[in-house]
Amino acid sequence: MFYVYVIKSESSGKIYIGQSNDLDLRFKRHNGKLPAKSGSYTKINKGPWKLVYKEEYATREDAVIREKYLKSHRGRDWLKLMKVR
Repeated sequence: MFYVYVIKSESSGKIYIGQSNDLDLRFKRHNGKLPAKSGSYTKINKGPWKLVYKEEYATREDAVIREKYLKSHRGRDWLKLMKVR
């Protein structure tokens, strides 16, 4: 399974939209429990990060398409409408 997810910083209120096939591992990287890139968005914008939304997909291709949509202006508007943010 592949996941598209939205996490929110509890300290700043910023959101991050991503996709992964291992949500637990990815979430640990976002929260600094495992090494992450020094310039990554979630490292620069402090957490702690909490999972606020996720969707499951059978293929990475489908997950990437949905991730791109959610990162678009229309997708962010949809997230607001769904009260994810």
